[in-house]
Amino acid sequence: MIYTFNEETISFDIKYKKRKTISISINPYGKIELEVPRETTQEVIDKAVEQKWDWIIKRTKEMKERLAGPQTKAYDMGEVFLYLGKSYPILIFEDSEIGKDYVELTEDQLHIYVKVQEEERIKQALKRFYYQKCKTLVQQCIKLHQSKFKTKPRSISISDSQSTWGTCDSKYQMTFNWKLAMAPLEVIDYVVIHEMCHMVHLNHDRSFWRLVGSFLPDYEYKQNWLAQSSWKMVV
Repeated sequence: MIYTFNEETISFDIKYKKRKTISISINPYGKIELEVPRETTQEVIDKAVEQKWDWIIKRTKEMKERLAGPQTKAYDMGEVFLYLGKSYPILIFEDSEIGKDYVELTEDQLHIYVKVQEEERIKQALKRFYYQKCKTLVQQCIKLHQSKFKTKPRSISISDSQSTWGTCDSKYQMTFNWKLAMAPLEVIDYVVIHEMCHMVHLNHDRSFWRLVGSFLPDYEYKQNWLAQSSWKMVV
């Protein structure tokens, strides 16, 4: 089915099934699928699609961008970077007299101060900002949940891992990915809880997931956010 609305055209796959309501979903490859009750009229289908149109357009765009892989960033005025799940445009200030390049967070922008306006200096200033913020945020989350555990982390460090969001070894030494500072606070909280639960269960058996679920019943939502958003968590 080809559908045009608000001057945009997209295609759907429609499946008529024994059900009571219309379901609209988008698979991991950006394909839009409708499951509709048998005998549903075209008028009813059109109305359901129009009601969800903004959501459909937004989600299909996100899917296509995610499939395209990690974003390539430009270190120019107006480029956006995530912090706590929100996009902030950057504003760059060149000041040859500052001691060290640094980043300041304002209400709606990231201000970057550099001795010389060079891409690598801007990139490194941003990474230091995220490293520092990540450690502070992780420490706050650990402090918040520590009373729920009999043991404490022995050490906390921030890493540049390409494969994990967090780790906890048998000595309770925890490591967290600096890119977590780009995720919403509730997602950071999930990763911290996840690693703290490894102080009780070092593997990922049923007991481990039951423990995680006892603290965060909706932890799968946080997992999904990371899985679907990691492509845009880049500097």
